[in-house]
Amino acid sequence: MRPIPTLTARRRGFLLIGLGVILLALPLLDPNQADIDIAANCTAYSALALGLNIVVGFAGLLDLGYAAFFAIGAYAYGILASYQLQPPWTPDWQFLADIGFVSKLTIEGNAVVHFTFPFWLMLPGSALIAACFGIAFGAPTLRLKGDYLAIVTLGFGEIVPIVARNWTSLTNGAEGLNGVAPPHAFGYSFGINSIPYYYVGLAIVGLLLLVSVRLRDSATGRAWMAIREDEVAAGAMGIHTTRLKLLAFAIGAGFAGMTGTFYIAKLQTATPDMFDLPVSVMVLVMIVLGGMGSVWGAILGAVFLSLLQSLFLPALNNAVQGFGALIGSGFLQQLQITSASELIFGIILVGMMLYRRQGLIPAARKPPLLTTEQMHASVTRGAIDLPVHPARHARGAKPDLMIEGLTVRYGGLHALKSISMRVEPGQIVAIIGPNGSGKSTLFNAITGLVKPFDGSIRFAGEELIGLRADQILKRGIARSFQNIRLFPQLSVIDNVMIGQHARLKSGPLGAVLGLPSGRAEERAARVRAMALLGMFGNRLTPRADQLVSSLSYANRRRVEIARALASAPRLLMLDEPTAGMNPAESIELAEQIGELRALGLTILLVEHKLDVVVRLADHVIVLDHGDKLAEGKADEIRRNEAVLTAYLGRAAAHV
Repeated sequence: MRPIPTLTARRRGFLLIGLGVILLALPLLDPNQADIDIAANCTAYSALALGLNIVVGFAGLLDLGYAAFFAIGAYAYGILASYQLQPPWTPDWQFLADIGFVSKLTIEGNAVVHFTFPFWLMLPGSALIAACFGIAFGAPTLRLKGDYLAIVTLGFGEIVPIVARNWTSLTNGAEGLNGVAPPHAFGYSFGINSIPYYYVGLAIVGLLLLVSVRLRDSATGRAWMAIREDEVAAGAMGIHTTRLKLLAFAIGAGFAGMTGTFYIAKLQTATPDMFDLPVSVMVLVMIVLGGMGSVWGAILGAVFLSLLQSLFLPALNNAVQGFGALIGSGFLQQLQITSASELIFGIILVGMMLYRRQGLIPAARKPPLLTTEQMHASVTRGAIDLPVHPARHARGAKPDLMIEGLTVRYGGLHALKSISMRVEPGQIVAIIGPNGSGKSTLFNAITGLVKPFDGSIRFAGEELIGLRADQILKRGIARSFQNIRLFPQLSVIDNVMIGQHARLKSGPLGAVLGLPSGRAEERAARVRAMALLGMFGNRLTPRADQLVSSLSYANRRRVEIARALASAPRLLMLDEPTAGMNPAESIELAEQIGELRALGLTILLVEHKLDVVVRLADHVIVLDHGDKLAEGKADEIRRNEAVLTAYLGRAAAHV
């Protein structure tokens, strides 16, 4: 099986080398300055699309005001490399003059400051400025979701051009900045020559492409995609969702800020109209066209729409008007197709949503097909030979979990009423009860997904109420969900690796730099994920690279359990783990859960199948309408008349 992926990687490498040679040789193949200028514009839009792809494609945050950060980066360089600001000269400016950031001018006998900040310094500087604006804007707003976030970002995208139009002392208002200094390199001024701008644009796209790919294939990228797929489940897997969304927003803003500096340096002017809503919409259409979350798709969509706007539509417009003159049609002669570019972009967007939602280059790679032997292989059972938590805390006299007086209300409805219970280290405790009795609410309260009205939840002596879901997981509590909450558009192994997020040390900077420690950690995480999948024999291992959405219900349950185990928990909470399994599979999974206890895990279990409860549980707690109805050994609970009444009805209990 190894030669096929190696051959594919080799072909991909040859294609990339060939594409790189063609792009580098383009000014030699086509020396026309107008064509090279169009190509340079394509690089600018490609950089913008890569930035928005991180925000929308990776993290799933609909940003309709992305052009605002483009404007911030453009004006940051334009103001600091033009004659717009001319404060009076004082000796305090001399230090900046010595390093080439300002110069002294004399106008009408008055000495003033002329800003000459270097283009090469302002490229990363503008990225940092725009990223800071992204953080400042995102911190209070990224707690919003869906349409609300889109509306807020739309408002921000409208505010920035309005500020640029009205803050005339800083931006020169609607007239725009003029005389922005072009870049210099080795004593050569770029001026209006398109060729050096084209090569700078290629370098920027290459850098941002590398950053995007490395982030996508890192723990940070998986966390973004988990948030995109299911934010609640992502938090329960140890992902600080707000921080990761803010990081995506800041990085995307940084990409736009850097691109803004490049773009205004090429044009040597900037007006507020260059950064209005249509720019944000155009970039959004680019990534939808190329493929949401697809790095290469974002570039392809940007190049296609850039060429469409600057090359194909003008050519079509001339052809239609020429045809109108030929046939004597005044309507066709006056038709301006180029002015309808936004309508055309909208049609493209609607068409992609209707007929190819995955885009031209889908982000999800096509999973390998199972071989005939794998599809017809007899089901085997795997062994659990991997320490679930090799660095467990020493057990003391304190219980692993102690709940006292826990009350949860939804308006006037009591989902839980003063529930008290304790789970000793190494126990398997089962929570049973009719539907609607509060079992899942109890799980949600323990894991921080529901805020209790009253009571205390202590784990290893530490209070959990008030902690976020990701903080609770880091303290050693992992869970599955009653209604499976996996990340369906990610592969099986990626789902399990997301479970390890809180235990990985490598951050986004390490991923971008490609540090050896980060690569080694990533390899170890993959090996551990495969070992956890192997716990279920040959059910999941051959399907490791397939999308979770393609699995059977029972296999999804197994993936969810493997994902919870990947976080190396001390307390494992399983909400109806055998749901969707036949009796033989239920017994097999029950035996595997029992083996997990032998590895040192404490297990809290919600289960409707009483044979599984009897087989596993050391202690059983019965809930009914939010009250604790009974507790004790499994055999005692089976004979409890109140329990039988709750489950079967009073008449059946007396039979």
